[in-house]
Amino acid sequence: MLLDPRPVYRRLIFPWYDSEIVCFATLLFAGFVLLFGVCGIHVAYETPAFREYLWIPGLLFAMGLVVFVSVAIRLISRYVQRIDR
Repeated sequence: MLLDPRPVYRRLIFPWYDSEIVCFATLLFAGFVLLFGVCGIHVAYETPAFREYLWIPGLLFAMGLVVFVSVAIRLISRYVQRIDR
């Protein structure tokens, strides 16, 4: 007897690190990193001695933005899939 590959009673199980609560916490943390990066860029730009180190808060901002956008896209696609059902 062949097994049904997609039984009706089986739900899709998300790992704990991909749950909505963890994604929202990651968005919150990434938002704080973005804010910290913007503050660092502002301070490094205004202080002439620190202008050569402007790339460090810029890199921090860029990495925080990548994390923020990727988690936001994951949550948006999950909500779109939920609406389509």
